[in-house]
Amino acid sequence: MVTVVGAPAGLVRDTDGADVVVAVVTYNSSRVIGALLAALPAALASVRRCLVVVADNDSADGTPDLVRASAPWVRVINAGHNAGYAGGINLALRRYPAARAAYVLNPDAVPSPGSVSTLLDVVSRDPSIGIAVPLMLASDGTLCWSLRREPSVPRALGEALLGGRRAGRVALLGETVRDATRYRDGAVADWATGAAMMVTRAAINAVGEWDERFFLYSEETDYCLRVRDAGYRLQLVEAAQVVHQGGDQATSADLWALAAVNRTRLYRKRHSRPASAAYWAAVLLNEAMRARAGESRHRTAVRALLGAGPDQRSARATPAILSGSTLKGGARPSPASGPPGVGT
Repeated sequence: MVTVVGAPAGLVRDTDGADVVVAVVTYNSSRVIGALLAALPAALASVRRCLVVVADNDSADGTPDLVRASAPWVRVINAGHNAGYAGGINLALRRYPAARAAYVLNPDAVPSPGSVSTLLDVVSRDPSIGIAVPLMLASDGTLCWSLRREPSVPRALGEALLGGRRAGRVALLGETVRDATRYRDGAVADWATGAAMMVTRAAINAVGEWDERFFLYSEETDYCLRVRDAGYRLQLVEAAQVVHQGGDQATSADLWALAAVNRTRLYRKRHSRPASAAYWAAVLLNEAMRARAGESRHRTAVRALLGAGPDQRSARATPAILSGSTLKGGARPSPASGPPGVGT
């Protein structure tokens, strides 16, 4: 049972606008969102004008009612269908645009006290920062490898041949930054996991909305790289922390396949057909090598990659492309996203 929590001190009315808008996308999130709601008033301390918005993707477990009952100060928007993580973010920020920054949070992310104002202070002091991300911790307090390098063919091959853990220790060979000494205040990265990120108003104005074609996974990669392309950087703020429980990708074959295909769709969006074919082949090799070990999620990913092909530039969202025989039930994933799937 979720306890009713008080409103943040700096909460504004709908029509007043807010310096910071916290945007949370939910889908059947009633089990996890209580901890976030309880943490937000302390996390938003010292933020003079703030608003919290939950965009719900047609939950069937009573998530919107739970939010309204336990935190009546939260603005709840019903999407009316499962619009995906990017779609939910866009819906929230269209309805409630932020004056200074939008703080995107997963429903299973728990921000530390004062962390929002800490992030806001950092981006306010340095206009070259477009995205600030907190230090991300697992439920047991261990460091989450949340910082990422830009996808490349050598990195995709490195992950396929060495596994993500080993490849990530070498910048040329892995996307995930797996060096704990890099997780220090002021560290920069090409992108970061989308469970918690503050995006400045200037960056939002420069790049626009999130790409809803990805639906879930790789949408944050795409957005961060677009912000970087616009001349802003992504920076880690060590003093701001978030505990993240993690999503369902590792236990769901459908979500694993969705993540694998979205990796190749993102690469094709940014690169030529020949380069994208090479990247697709490396991702396929990764999944095929692990499918031989008998893991069903990798077999599902192989089928999905073969079905989508290396030159997937459809305007449709990825679940629509992969519906039918590839994904069971048409793929209605949770927006509590984890990192894109790579070899272990």
